[in-house]
Amino acid sequence: MDGGKIQQIGSPTDIYNEPVNAFVADFIGESNIIDGIMLSNYKARFAGHTFDCLDSGFEKNEPVDIVIRPEDVDIVPVDKGMLTGIVTSVTFLGVHYEIIVDICGFKWMIQTTDYCGEGETVGLSIDPDAIHVMRKSEYSGKFGDYSSFSDEMDVIGEVIEDGEDD
Repeated sequence: MDGGKIQQIGSPTDIYNEPVNAFVADFIGESNIIDGIMLSNYKARFAGHTFDCLDSGFEKNEPVDIVIRPEDVDIVPVDKGMLTGIVTSVTFLGVHYEIIVDICGFKWMIQTTDYCGEGETVGLSIDPDAIHVMRKSEYSGKFGDYSSFSDEMDVIGEVIEDGEDD
């Protein structure tokens, strides 16, 4: 529910795996939510690349939101990656690392047991069943970018504080 309005009804598994909008995707767990275009049935374009997916029923070239859960992204060598980015933040959480990767200015969250250091260039691999396509909604663009997890926000805060008059 959001603002007294039911957003989605279903089992926890169904809601987690097939959220109807960005609000539900973010509410039920961490999500990378990227602007995309549904090129045709089973083909989505986002982050500058075309990917196979399991979704259909969208208009050709329809703007969509793409949801990819952090645990569904594999960090691989750059030459084996579908996408390439730079690690901006690494947090050890006991069982896994939470790694933030900058891909063309969008910050992806990845949860993995494989360590990567800040500043490393890495490849990302995503299986078709990990790509969930949603129609655009009033929640589009409000969730799913993890820019606040990198040191950039600390630097911005310092610049703002240093620029204030006392």
